[in-house]
Amino acid sequence: MRLSHAIKFVLALTLCAPAFAADAGMRVQNATLPGTETDTAVNKSPSSSTIAPLPAPVAYGYADLVERLLPAVVNVSATQTLGKDATGPAPDELLQQIPPGSPFEDFFRDFLERHGGNSPKHTQASLGSGFIVNAEKGIVVTNNHVVADADEVNIILQDGTTIPAKVVGTDTKTDLAVMQIPTDKYTLKAVKFGDSDSMRVGDPVLAIGNPYGLGGTVTSGIISARARNINSGPYDDFLQTDAAINRGNSGGPMFNMRGEVIGINTAIFSPSGGSVGIGFAIPSSLAKTVVEQIQKYGTTRRGWIGVRIQQVTQDIADSLGLPKARGAMVASVAERGPAAAAGIQQGDVILSFNGKDITEMQHLPLLVAETDVGSEASVTVWRKGQTLSKTIKIGSLEKAEKEGTLEDRHAEDGAPAKGGEGQVLGLTMDNANPALRQQFHLGVKVEGVVVTDVAPSSSAAAKHIQPGDLIQEVNQHPVKTVAEVLELVAAAKRDGRKSVLLLLESKGELRFIALPVEEKKSAPAPEKNKKLPAPQK
Repeated sequence: MRLSHAIKFVLALTLCAPAFAADAGMRVQNATLPGTETDTAVNKSPSSSTIAPLPAPVAYGYADLVERLLPAVVNVSATQTLGKDATGPAPDELLQQIPPGSPFEDFFRDFLERHGGNSPKHTQASLGSGFIVNAEKGIVVTNNHVVADADEVNIILQDGTTIPAKVVGTDTKTDLAVMQIPTDKYTLKAVKFGDSDSMRVGDPVLAIGNPYGLGGTVTSGIISARARNINSGPYDDFLQTDAAINRGNSGGPMFNMRGEVIGINTAIFSPSGGSVGIGFAIPSSLAKTVVEQIQKYGTTRRGWIGVRIQQVTQDIADSLGLPKARGAMVASVAERGPAAAAGIQQGDVILSFNGKDITEMQHLPLLVAETDVGSEASVTVWRKGQTLSKTIKIGSLEKAEKEGTLEDRHAEDGAPAKGGEGQVLGLTMDNANPALRQQFHLGVKVEGVVVTDVAPSSSAAAKHIQPGDLIQEVNQHPVKTVAEVLELVAAAKRDGRKSVLLLLESKGELRFIALPVEEKKSAPAPEKNKKLPAPQK
């Protein structure tokens, strides 16, 4: 809800498109095409070795397309009254963030004066963008972070008309919000959602929004990449663009050259808060379903199967006998979830869901969420060298969240530990005992194999295995003693396996780690106190 939201992924922006797309009323000026008289005159002789020059460049414009789209794009003004102890910018700070001469300067000054801008309780405001998707019903779409916790929301049309809006519903997981405005006194124009799945890298796009309160700003660019995961939520599948995006463009539409909305501008990557040509939009294929559900039910209705998953690395694939790294590995299964009822087990790799291959882990949550609650889905899993087919009845994510069944995990019964300390795979291990439970703050009933030390230069250290972690499985075989771990690792060596798959529990979280059976002798110890550059997203 703040104008100043300076984080690496800035929420409050807009995306755009390129200046070389021919469509929708674009104008051609001084164009000389190959085969015309001019072209023929340049290269009269078929045997000439001189390369003929290209015709004059074709000039394109977006004016006709933009003229049709502008009336459907709106500015969104959201305000929230805060107490004297609330955090956030004071009224005078808010006014300083609005560029002088902006059409919103007078609007916010008048608003703050009417609501007592100098009182202990001050008003926090945010500016964003949106677009009308249903003119008859007055349905407007924007980002959730634009209107979150707002006491008052106003929609400002292209002609400056201000209309109070009601928030119909929001979805924090995709950062979308649906609003409604009255239609009896206003003539509204709407735009339609297009097919984001058909957009290719390099396709031109247009964006219209409200950066820094400058409503009706149009920018252009291309689709720079698809299916970007910026770790903003469980369903990240962003379109990336090089179009200029800035604060205030959040919730604005990104159009294809047919004038269809194929993305909703949501975030930018920026060290400073300004545009550096890396922006992200929610694809229309995801947004359309969410918007329809909120209109119909006031909330979302997502599918749920009750598994926690992790990426299948090449090391894990090798340890499982998978030809290549693909699918989503099941790290844990909710005890009362649909997957457990269908026979899905911890350690399974889900290869396909309803006939669609899972090439990346992040694809599975999207497919499950979009599946109708109560329907049945066919699932193919990889288990101990074999492919198995399962049928899962899809549950409701919202119901599972309400009932608290998302994190179901049953405690395992264990026999008394036997054996003693052992070393393998760069790990020093011991059977759980009272001293280890106290040292690593483990539960009094915890049994099994505890990691007590990790060799600094080992693969285990590189993969962040730490003392206090519990080893629960080796190559998908449950283990309760160090002797069992040593035997299973030795068996993997005899079978010629390159790596061993461990299931570890660390601070209540389960994860699979693949470690090489033979450590490289020449692996140097990691340098201490050496700062590495931050990863580029």
